[in-house]
Amino acid sequence: MLCKIPRYQYRRRLPHYQKPDRAIFITFRTYDRKPLPEITRDLVLQHCLHDHQKKFHLHAAVVMPDHVHLLFTPLQNQAGWPYTVPEILKLIKGTSARSINQLLGHRGPVWQDESFDHVLRSDESLEQKLEYIRQNPVRKGLVNRPEDYLWLWLDAKP
Repeated sequence: MLCKIPRYQYRRRLPHYQKPDRAIFITFRTYDRKPLPEITRDLVLQHCLHDHQKKFHLHAAVVMPDHVHLLFTPLQNQAGWPYTVPEILKLIKGTSARSINQLLGHRGPVWQDESFDHVLRSDESLEQKLEYIRQNPVRKGLVNRPEDYLWLWLDAKP
């Protein structure tokens, strides 16, 4: 006799490790990989830039149709501790989701709960990650040159 095994809901909820003054590469995806309309990508990029030089130093950001890549270094709060990855992502994902839903007249989740974060190791190059982000729209066939992609932002002073 076969019995049906109930599916469990997979949720990583792994801790986010950070090292002071170390850049972090982040990727988060839209809920159900649903593409963002172009007008909402402007909003997302604005939210990514909002706390630049306040809570983090943003090195690069790209808002793709169904995901976002960020490269930033958290800054220190008034107590001298770096702002945490969950704290920064809550600001970006939470406020951008509210703005998107308000603009489109929708309700519900915009982003997947989980995000992929990777602290750059000492042997990794910030320039390599910047180039990965810069070339993402080209690799996906959205533009021929990174400079032509409207939702790409690079810090002039890495």
